[in-house]
Amino acid sequence: MSDTTYILVHGAWGGGWCWRDVGIELTRRDTNWTVLDLPSSTHGAHSNTFLADDAREVVEIAKLEGPVVLVGHSYGGAVITEAADQIPNLEGLVYVAAFVPVLGQSVSEANDEFPNRTLLDEAIEADGDFLRLIPERAAAALYQDCEEEIATWAVSQLTPQTISSFRSPRSSFDVDVPSRYIVCMNDEAVDLRIQTMMASRCSKMATIDSGHSPMFSHPNELCDLILTNLYTPRRL
Repeated sequence: MSDTTYILVHGAWGGGWCWRDVGIELTRRDTNWTVLDLPSSTHGAHSNTFLADDAREVVEIAKLEGPVVLVGHSYGGAVITEAADQIPNLEGLVYVAAFVPVLGQSVSEANDEFPNRTLLDEAIEADGDFLRLIPERAAAALYQDCEEEIATWAVSQLTPQTISSFRSPRSSFDVDVPSRYIVCMNDEAVDLRIQTMMASRCSKMATIDSGHSPMFSHPNELCDLILTNLYTPRRL
């Protein structure tokens, strides 16, 4: 077993549960891994829970491990980007259909670079300082290529997300570690043009023939891409 631990960071409205099937596969491959629940999407979250608060949780988890690779899905990409320069034992970054905002940019601003509405946009409804997902629309946006039983279960796990987490800008500096971006080619949540732009900020890009949640629809293939050796370092 490698000493490296893969810290799996979920996206908005999610939780550590998002990595259930990937965790099973990583364990089968004798790989160290851990997950967490981001405070911006937990039940009872304070409305003023920002990107930096989520990143702080990742940093705290990393302190408990040896060398780590951060894996971020969707909004979780912004979280690992924000956390990266605070983790001295960081070996690399892996982004899955994720946001990689530049310094001073929020996830909302990154998403607006190509203002094309997706099925995810149609699923979002505001509730005060939070955003919620309409269940039947969330299934089509996030889990359209998953087995029905899995999609139904996943939708039932979704929680509100603080608006402030989307609107707070990245404040961290670039880090000199290798990074890989995995584009989900059939994504109905994050526009492919946005993914391609985000991928240009990473060392290497790969693709997977999946919707927005390959953790459930293609867990084995996703693990292959996560565990592939990271390449020659280049700044984000």
